[in-house]
Amino acid sequence: MALACAESSAGDWGVATPEPAQSARPHQPRAEGHVTVTARATGGASRLDRLRQSGSAKALFPKGAGDEVQAVLLNTAGGVTGGDRFSYRGTAASGAALTLTTQAAERAYRAKPGETGQVEARLDAGAGARIDWLPQETILFDGARVTRRLEVDLAEDATLLAVEPLIFGRIAMGEALQQLTFTDHWRVRRSGRLIYADALRLVGEGEALIARPFTFAGARAMASILYTGPEAEARLAPLRATLSATAGASLIRPGVLVARVLAEDGFQLRRSLIPALRCLRGGALPKVWTL
Repeated sequence: MALACAESSAGDWGVATPEPAQSARPHQPRAEGHVTVTARATGGASRLDRLRQSGSAKALFPKGAGDEVQAVLLNTAGGVTGGDRFSYRGTAASGAALTLTTQAAERAYRAKPGETGQVEARLDAGAGARIDWLPQETILFDGARVTRRLEVDLAEDATLLAVEPLIFGRIAMGEALQQLTFTDHWRVRRSGRLIYADALRLVGEGEALIARPFTFAGARAMASILYTGPEAEARLAPLRATLSATAGASLIRPGVLVARVLAEDGFQLRRSLIPALRCLRGGALPKVWTL
């Protein structure tokens, strides 16, 4: 998938407005949270092996997840703003299946100048394991400043399904993005070899960036999907059959299937995503996706 970048409408990334002295700013509490989940294969099914959680990040484990471990991540701070730090670590040991999702849409709120929220996810899958990273939408609000990173390490025969949906303000609420700073980095390695890298950088006047024909052409929602595993090529045609006219999917290299979905709003995006993700998972999505 080609690198997607957008700069400010002025085209100048190098000029920064001087910041007021740190001592002049009132103290603002920061949210921090960390979750670590490990799944292991035992008796033909996957079981929770390790759980560590701290701060404003929590994990719940709903019943009825079948033979996989399903972790639902919660941000008890209610969103992400400047200075917040969240990190998530998921590991599927050899032969195990682990799915990580979120209870609801994440919200990236206005941040003070010079302060950036950071969200990091690190995933590992051992031999014959499967790991699915299926967070629900991230809603970007006016003035949001967020850096997000996804790092994945896979064994040679492990399988990964990952999605990151974005909503650029909610149309029904009359929200507009006058200023926005958002970066997103994906790095996926198999047996130590980099097999997929993607980066998105949006800086400047949000509405102008959204309107550009080579960014989102006016679409208010988008999602990136990655599937990598032994069955990637076989899933390409069924995936394309589920996609709308404003989406596309390609097998960019053996075993690596990538799709990008654009939609006019979050509702239409979800209508496209749910059948696409069901196709790639080969089964139902976590229940929180359909509540």
